Parts: sequence; structure tokens; C-alpha cells
Amino acid sequence: MSDSSEPDALAAKHERNREQRVEAVKRWVEYIRDHPAEVWGAQQNRLVNSQIESARESGLDVEHRRRVDEAGREPYPGDGS
Repeated sequence: MSDSSEPDALAAKHERNREQRVEAVKRWVEYIRDHPAEVWGAQQNRLVNSQIESARESGLDVEHRRRVDEAGREPYPGDGS
């Protein structure tokens, strides 16, 4: 027998995650308003470059990356899309 509260708990978790992402974006906006582009631009470049490097070193083949990319575009069943 499954726990009927599991979907509610998952929905609540997704909502908390969304709220955390929104708050992170707001903090980043505040940061870039308060600091010159020479400061935050270099930081952002390091972050993006490290993400690109990690992706290159992941060892995933092109077909796997394509499937992941396509799956990311599909609407999530619980988001009302």
C-alpha cells in the first residue's frame, strides 16, 4: 500500500525548491546592482567556465546528452503544464 501523502510531500518539496531558486535569483540581482560588472562578471565567467569544463569531463556521450536535454524540455507531470 502506498502512502497517499507522498505526492503532497513531493509537491511541497518542489515548491520549496522553486522558492529557494527565486530567492537565489533575487540575491544575485541585488549583488549585481551593488557591485561593478568588473567584479561580478569575472565571478560569473569562472562559474560558467567551470560548469562547461565539468560537462566536458563527464564522459557522457553525445546521444546521452541529447536525451537529457530533450527530457528537460518535457513538461513535468505535476507542474500543471
